Amino acid sequence: MRTYYRNIVTAFLLFTGFSSTAEDQNQCLKCHGNHIYSIHNEWTERTEKRLMNPYFVIDSVRMSAGVHQSFSCTDCHSTDYGTYPHNGELKLEPMAGCLDCHGGDEKYASYQFEKIEEEFGKSVHAQACGDAFTCSKCHDQHYYQVTARNSESVTGIVRYSNEMCLSCHDNMQKYQLLSEGQKPELVEAHSWLPNKNLHFEHVRCIECHTEVVDSLMISHNIMPKENAVKRCVECHTADSRLKASLYKYQNLQSRSENGMMGNILSNESYVIGAYRNPLLNWGSILIFCVVLLGVSVHIIFRIIKK
Repeated sequence: MRTYYRNIVTAFLLFTGFSSTAEDQNQCLKCHGNHIYSIHNEWTERTEKRLMNPYFVIDSVRMSAGVHQSFSCTDCHSTDYGTYPHNGELKLEPMAGCLDCHGGDEKYASYQFEKIEEEFGKSVHAQACGDAFTCSKCHDQHYYQVTARNSESVTGIVRYSNEMCLSCHDNMQKYQLLSEGQKPELVEAHSWLPNKNLHFEHVRCIECHTEVVDSLMISHNIMPKENAVKRCVECHTADSRLKASLYKYQNLQSRSENGMMGNILSNESYVIGAYRNPLLNWGSILIFCVVLLGVSVHIIFRIIKK
């Protein structure tokens, strides 16, 4: 219903040639787009400068590239934020979730938000943190981009995805917002993994830490660390697990259609063992048999001549 009314308002603003979105954003970014803001101190009757909480500073350039760039801040935040100084109780305001806007919206049906929410409900994050773990813990609404569907660079997709995981798992302050434990030592936890740096650069964390669901572009069922994939053959075989996850995107299908050599030359995330070509397999067997036959014939003729 909220989306329905928003579409009506947006259509009206476009029809009349007027939009207050940019103006509303600029009003908020006057403070939240800077590390220093000004406030009038009624006690001293003068304007003072203060440091902005770094977690409340918005990068306006990144925000302008995000999918929500055309929204007013009050589309998600309370309209009471229009009053300054803000009421301290507004910090307790429950934030709008993805389904509050996208749920039941036919325009975004291909993203399967309801299915994602169902799968996420099974994840270790949801089981451990409940309602405290929302979509925004991984997907910052201010900057979110649909990178995996639009990017043709596997490395770019991997980097963008892994930065989401590391924004919490490699950040002590954010990690302790949801956990009583100490920040996990990522290097030690992956000490069993050969060539760790190569894996971190070319494979997403979710490749090994999620249960792959064929009906979803990206799996959101994060498994407990005990259930993480640790068998090399899961990825390093012709029937690679990566084909059902990282390489399932339509804009990357051409990579698998190029054959083994095409993938080696064009794919910066080429995985050894995952691009075996049946023709080359049979060709290598044929060459081996011919060589073996040649050696055998040579030995026979040497024996006869002797």
